[in-house]
Amino acid sequence: MAKLHSVPVAPSSDDLRARVHFCADTGQLWLHEHRMLLVHAEAQATLRKELIDTLGMDRARGLLTRMGYASGVRDAELARTRAQSADDVEAFMTGPQLHTLEGIVRVTPIKLELDRVKGKFYGEFLWENSWEGQSHRHYFGIHSDPVCWTQIGYACGYTSAFMGRPILYKEVECSGAGHDNCRIIGKPVEEWEDAAEHMRFLSPESIADQLFDLQTQVVQLRSSIGEKEKLPTDMVGKSPGFRAAYALLRPAASNRITVLLLGETGVGKELFARALHEMGPRSSKPFIAVNCAAIPQELVESELFGVERGAYTGALVSRPGRFERADGGTLFLDEIGDLPLSAQSKLLRVLQDGELERLGDQKARKTDVRVIAAANRDLRELVKEGKFRSDLYYRLNAYQIAIPPLRERKEDISVLAKRFLEKFSAIHGKKLRGFTDKAKRALLTYGWPGNIRELRNMVERGVILAPSGTRIEVEHLFSSCSDNRGREFGLNMNGELAMNRWDAGIALCESVFNGVMTLDQVEAMLLETAVNKACGNLSSAARMLGLTRAQLAYRLKCLHEGGQGKAEAAAGPLVDQP
Repeated sequence: MAKLHSVPVAPSSDDLRARVHFCADTGQLWLHEHRMLLVHAEAQATLRKELIDTLGMDRARGLLTRMGYASGVRDAELARTRAQSADDVEAFMTGPQLHTLEGIVRVTPIKLELDRVKGKFYGEFLWENSWEGQSHRHYFGIHSDPVCWTQIGYACGYTSAFMGRPILYKEVECSGAGHDNCRIIGKPVEEWEDAAEHMRFLSPESIADQLFDLQTQVVQLRSSIGEKEKLPTDMVGKSPGFRAAYALLRPAASNRITVLLLGETGVGKELFARALHEMGPRSSKPFIAVNCAAIPQELVESELFGVERGAYTGALVSRPGRFERADGGTLFLDEIGDLPLSAQSKLLRVLQDGELERLGDQKARKTDVRVIAAANRDLRELVKEGKFRSDLYYRLNAYQIAIPPLRERKEDISVLAKRFLEKFSAIHGKKLRGFTDKAKRALLTYGWPGNIRELRNMVERGVILAPSGTRIEVEHLFSSCSDNRGREFGLNMNGELAMNRWDAGIALCESVFNGVMTLDQVEAMLLETAVNKACGNLSSAARMLGLTRAQLAYRLKCLHEGGQGKAEAAAGPLVDQP
């Protein structure tokens, strides 16, 4: 149903203020899960002037318009979360409220008509105290045309993302052009006769295309003079530790020297082993991977070296082992430290003589296998404890490659997360726009005890939980975000920074503990205060409390009914009531 409002009333922005936080530990400012900056308006105005002086009026306008457009698209993501518990007009007004809250311009709606289902939109807004119009007038005097380019870009980006179709705004009055305030009108692109003249500022300039072409040529030239080889598809990394480990693979690939890969669980030892196999002359032959810790000890020898019929009860047929199946290729022995001592002696003979005997057979069989071993424990300590043969250790340790844990590869976390996002988005049929700023920070500050395997699983979880068309948030990645917040301050009702911690509620808790107030009274106070602050708007009050509108209405109903209803309300509804 179309929403028609000649003079729409903007809903309360109290819940938007509650989403602004300052983390004292990291010095970071957040709006919901997007990192923000407090920038001096004068410094921004100086930068804007230099862009105009350097690039010219048209190119500077295009750059600033596109910058504003990108900001508007980001804020539209927050509006979509509000749309889940509000009507279209109320959700849309998130953008104008954010534009005001961010200190850009005071936005007052004049007329707003929209219907997202039918794609209809018409919006007219008054802008007051535009920093961009004021700064342009200060440096360049009164201009003949509107000059609030960043703000127009924001309005276009925000509304286009919200409506799911291109919406173009024009500034019909501008303080930079001599008017008292600014006024803008927005509607679908096709409804503007001169749309092409304005839409060109949303497309990259030709100078940018030329720079990209030159950059491509430089990359090609570097490649032709021996730039480092591109990594295999499944291996991603640019950190010094990863590059150093990867650089050791090439010298070992052309021969059959035994390689020992060392690293914690989940660092990608099997990926390194496969890359080593693919680099060498055995790439067309089998690659057989064996997890020594996953095979029961009584079956290890038969699995590795094969078994003859009748060697033990249940051995009804002769069967080749992993060594024979990998003949001519590569055998990867993961978790080699868990190999039983009896199997270690046979493995040593195979490595030294290139011969093996199946279990229950005395016939020696020649085998041509490249062995790559891996361990997540210190084999030297196992040798000291008598759990690993020293002669086998020295035989395996002919060529050692240590793979660093993910926590020591901070530069690789972002590129790995992006690769996993692309992979799992395709697998699960999701179209996601990446990670929120706060999610990126959480990924970089987390300790990663499970290394790359844990990161891969966490990103897949995020892909599954995040709604299509949005970004993956912290709560989609981690079950609890408390460890990633630090000491944060939020904007209170007066626009002042105040600590956002449990400490603020200690006095209230003590009142309940001391019998001054009951839990029902505390809940009643919260519900009624939220409704009063929202001027009776239940949707806005619900967002303040972190509830849906239906949940709030149900609790208010129980509160007013009293008695049994209060008890049920205190426990919370089992289902969302209409």
